[in-house]
Amino acid sequence: MSLVLDALDEHIRALQQLRDMEPVILELGQKLSECLGRGGKILWMGNGGSAADCQHLAAELVGRFRKEREAMASIALTTDTSILTAVGNDYGYDEVFRRQVLALCAPGDVVIGLSTSGNSPNVLRGLEAARAKGGILVGFTGESGGKMKDICDISLRVPSSNTARIQEMHITVGHILCEIIEAAA
Repeated sequence: MSLVLDALDEHIRALQQLRDMEPVILELGQKLSECLGRGGKILWMGNGGSAADCQHLAAELVGRFRKEREAMASIALTTDTSILTAVGNDYGYDEVFRRQVLALCAPGDVVIGLSTSGNSPNVLRGLEAARAKGGILVGFTGESGGKMKDICDISLRVPSSNTARIQEMHITVGHILCEIIEAAA
């Protein structure tokens, strides 16, 4: 087979296996809708491609996904270069999300960490800070779940160990969550 067909087949397998995660996706959609409905916010964090996914999904909620509606409080903690570089310089890179969560998270807010391995130290520290602030912890990971599976209230573990396929499924689930949230709004 070709590289293209192999990649597409692997994507399709991962996508088909997401069907088994419907209960987790529905539970998460409900938690996000409830949080936003009571005036809370969603905080997103991740590194590299996951950072871009955080920005993408936060934008879908602040702007719109499929229908006209009120703006929703959704913040990607990956975007403020002054905060990221100041905190990274003064405290170390492992603190860049923790400091923001401590500043922005209120009880009942949802804090979502994206990490294909589930072991990104800065995401784990951000989630720990969210726990201390009374947030709801959500992890988007690969199949092993890493350390995040043990600390998150809701764990979305994509059934793959391939980083590209995991990230593709994270965006797919993120878009489904946007549909659920908009349907509830």
